[in-house]
Amino acid sequence: MAPAVRDYLIVTASYWCFTLVDGALRMLVLLHFFKLGYSPFTLAFLFLLYEFAGIVANLAGGWLATRFGIPRMLAAGQTLQIAGLAMLSALDPAWTAAASVAWVVAAQGIAGLAKDFTKTASKSAIKATAAEGSGQLFKWVAYFTGSKNAMKGIGFFVGGLLLDLIGFTPALWLMAGLIGVILVAGLSLLPRQLGKAKPSRTMRELFAKSRSVNLLAAARIFMFGARDVWFVVGLPVFLYAAGWRFVEVGAFLAAWTIAYGGVQAIAPALVARSADGLSREVPNARLWAGLLVAIPVALTVLLQSPDLWRPDVLVVAGLALFGLPFAVNSSLHSYLILAYAGSEKAAEDVGFYYAANATGRLIGILLSGALYQAGGMAACLAGSAIMLAACWAITFLLPVHVGGIGDSKQAA
Repeated sequence: MAPAVRDYLIVTASYWCFTLVDGALRMLVLLHFFKLGYSPFTLAFLFLLYEFAGIVANLAGGWLATRFGIPRMLAAGQTLQIAGLAMLSALDPAWTAAASVAWVVAAQGIAGLAKDFTKTASKSAIKATAAEGSGQLFKWVAYFTGSKNAMKGIGFFVGGLLLDLIGFTPALWLMAGLIGVILVAGLSLLPRQLGKAKPSRTMRELFAKSRSVNLLAAARIFMFGARDVWFVVGLPVFLYAAGWRFVEVGAFLAAWTIAYGGVQAIAPALVARSADGLSREVPNARLWAGLLVAIPVALTVLLQSPDLWRPDVLVVAGLALFGLPFAVNSSLHSYLILAYAGSEKAAEDVGFYYAANATGRLIGILLSGALYQAGGMAACLAGSAIMLAACWAITFLLPVHVGGIGDSKQAA
């Protein structure tokens, strides 16, 4: 097996395990504290520092991965995740509500740093290994992203199941043990120099990205804000309030995320390819973004007549359909950032882009709790439609031809 392929497979397997735990943790926290009587807005607040920390971690993680190498950043993220899980396990039921919220927010902040240090390092590794490998960058990105999201979906189910079977604290310790195993394996198997290069020397250099990277980052903010505005708080609370059990809520979110990941993995087969890696891919991003806008608009309108159908069945069916164009869009964007990124400092460009992703999630989570509390699921879906329209508009500004793009050969 070629070294590049071997490194790609090791990073992918490591990130699978990490993402399984991250998905389970989200479901554990959400359902455990909703059961304790926390309001939708308070539940959203629990995840705010998690996403804000992600913004910082992506920016810093890209620079640090360039400076110290990808394996060290993977290890740093995994170590932080173990610390966050241990901190959550120390939560005392006798504490006041304010103290409990503060403790959970802080622990979630550590988990947010962990997730995005790990994600930035892992996705940068694709660029580093594809440069030496088979030259199929889009396929490698699509498979990595799709399989990762499938594992996250399994994590949602596992989180709900563990909460039912063994409870909150034992589940946290079990997950910390799994992360410890992959931490040791990654340090033992990956070459230390993977991804190392000369990092930016100033903040201005770090933030002065190309116009294409900046535009794609802006589109990413709105795209992932549009998903999380209904996905993170609104949908689980809506389904639980409609009479669904914890494990049923977790199972649907798992099935949605697994299917979404599966579509991401096959996205290259659904998108017309071009020799330059952009001239067909960018118009496809515009097409799929336009299709995506229509779904939350239709659901928002249909929910105004709840007597005609069961609202929970309508929402579940509509959001199942939403997953197809969203998955293709996400896979295309994940490819385009690596296509637009410079080859020398790809980790920094990827970190900048995923900082925008975390910004969108932060906005989406805050709006998810606020809009659900103000107007229920229909308000969340209306917010999603507005954000997707903004994402669609930005895709018309993305360049279709970029001179000297370092990845065009790999993308072909």
